[in-house]
Amino acid sequence: MRTNQAAATRSRILDAAANLFTVAGYTGTSLADIAHAAGVSVETVKLGGPKHRLLLDAFTHSFAGSDDIASLASHGPVAEITAEIDNTRYLAGIVHFVAESNRRSSILWTTLLSAARSDAPLRKELDELQQRRRADMLVLVDELRRRGLAQTPQPSATVADTISFILSPEGYNQLVHDSGWSQPDYEIWLARTILHVCARD
Repeated sequence: MRTNQAAATRSRILDAAANLFTVAGYTGTSLADIAHAAGVSVETVKLGGPKHRLLLDAFTHSFAGSDDIASLASHGPVAEITAEIDNTRYLAGIVHFVAESNRRSSILWTTLLSAARSDAPLRKELDELQQRRRADMLVLVDELRRRGLAQTPQPSATVADTISFILSPEGYNQLVHDSGWSQPDYEIWLARTILHVCARD
């Protein structure tokens, strides 16, 4: 019971932090603001670590639904999608997962990048997050090759970097927020572009 209550409180704090960081920015959000929005004490918020850690965890929580993820490949929803035998449904599942994740977190990602420029501890942790992201992209490319969806002779690292760019929150912001694409159109574009990148030259 206590574990469930603690998890619910943690989720409420991260949801509040994500919303405030998105609206007010990093410097415009205080731990007291987060505590007030989450309905908890400042001391409870501080248990989650310093402000830069809350921003990073809030992004991960918004993107993946959990802030305690070592690898997206082993994350429950992604593992379930990967278990899908049909290649069309598999790719659609991966694309939908990323599109929805970007929908929830792409603006917060912009806040995170901006804050990291002037916050050394945050910049260090963001670099580590980017390394994990690249490792996840390599796992994705390996799975695409295993399924025969990627037959390009390009090195897997190059393909992973390209797909990472395609799936990026920055791309989501440009296409959906700036250019007004619908979510379904964005997902169709993602699937088609990934297959194009992975096709044999």
